[in-house]
Amino acid sequence: MVVPGLLLLVILGLFSSGLQNYLCAWVHRRPPLVFVAPVLLALVFSLAAWRSGAFSSALAALVLGYALAPALCSYCLGYRGDAPAILLLWLPLEFAAGASLVPRPAQGYLHAVAYGIAIVLALWLFLIFRGLKGMKYNLPRTSRDGRNVLVGFALAGPVLIGLGLWLGFLDPLHAPRFAWPKLATRYLTILAATALPEEILFRSLIQNWLMQRFGATHRTLLAAALIFGASHLDNGPQALPNWRYFILASIAGFAFGKVFQKSSSVLASASLHALVNTVKYAFF
Repeated sequence: MVVPGLLLLVILGLFSSGLQNYLCAWVHRRPPLVFVAPVLLALVFSLAAWRSGAFSSALAALVLGYALAPALCSYCLGYRGDAPAILLLWLPLEFAAGASLVPRPAQGYLHAVAYGIAIVLALWLFLIFRGLKGMKYNLPRTSRDGRNVLVGFALAGPVLIGLGLWLGFLDPLHAPRFAWPKLATRYLTILAATALPEEILFRSLIQNWLMQRFGATHRTLLAAALIFGASHLDNGPQALPNWRYFILASIAGFAFGKVFQKSSSVLASASLHALVNTVKYAFF
């Protein structure tokens, strides 16, 4: 998992305001440089595919097209290309485009690589090139962020647990699946591998774009939450479409979105997201 780990380091490194400012100045001096990152990321994927015995020219071409398409939207259309670019980043992964080109043993690994590439590319296009306001891709600037996480969990946790048990989505409460000292490790793993990438997509990009376009209202927040919920319809382990997961993820998405809205950093909603997932996997 070397390549996903390196991509994660890039994602975390971009929390540095100094690095953000340097890259913004570099690409804005010569805007065509926006295409450097998509090409490099496609090469990274091709290298990972080659090392895992899954490389093919068709797969390489597909990934290069995937990386270049949202970059072209941002470069050619400016703010009008934001929504198409977000969809081009998200939907191919959501529907596992190109999975038939990857041998089954390599699918899990290359999906992780593709996921990392998508998040790095999203940050490159929207944080660095577009300078999209409201992404909150910075370290927390106030202690209120931590309080928002705790309040969000205190309000949403009982609702999600009670409804999850009633719907049969959660197993009955039991002792933790792993030793207590490993809870922190599990939490950090979920934060880095699942919660932060999903919060970048669904809160920093989708919810943020909706609120800038339609206003920061509860109706817009609900719409963003329903989009987040709909992304879980094709998730198991229950039968698909998984309506129980959709309902619970929509409620969780509303809570995550509210914490994002009230906090100074996307790390706040990512922390709540990771806390909810850790409790689910550990105790239910």
